[in-house]
Amino acid sequence: MPDRRGNPEAESLLAEHLPALLAYVRLHADPLIRQHESCTDIVQSVCREVIENMDSFDYRGVVAFRSWLFIQVKSKLADRRRHHLAQKRDVRRQQPLPAQGSHSGLEALYASLCSPSLEAVAQETIERFERAFDLLPEQYREVITLARIVGLGHAEIAARLGREQGAVRTLLHRALARLGRLMDTSGAAASRDPGRPEQNR
Repeated sequence: MPDRRGNPEAESLLAEHLPALLAYVRLHADPLIRQHESCTDIVQSVCREVIENMDSFDYRGVVAFRSWLFIQVKSKLADRRRHHLAQKRDVRRQQPLPAQGSHSGLEALYASLCSPSLEAVAQETIERFERAFDLLPEQYREVITLARIVGLGHAEIAARLGREQGAVRTLLHRALARLGRLMDTSGAAASRDPGRPEQNR
């Protein structure tokens, strides 16, 4: 296996994950912060830090690299939240950023997250998908992220969540089904209370 530490190939490997990184940030950033910070800038910041610290990472395959990469993204989001809290910024009083435009590969990635009934998400707005995702219970958001964005297998997800593999498969199936129903009725669901996830049934 080639050593990618300090190797320009590592940057190519990182570039392959850009749509997934952007999706992760948009789906897991605090909704208020997401409205006032550029998700693209956050991803670019993560990429710079990853490249700068690549020498400290012992490359052991794509799966290990992907897991490490998304840990860095999760840490960055936590840092951004702490920053705003430390600065005592009331982001609700700030003017939201202008619409950030379309992002190459993001619509297709969102479509790939879901069951065939949601393949039409590429023709819908990114915001509609994200509103539906926000309505999911946390455990559903987590299992979809790990399976379809981070790309972990059932065994790895089971280890992270402390569940049996069969339970992970069931949880993922239910999560995707719930997401499908929310996409079908996202307008009505969002108008009821866009900031409160549904309770798991």
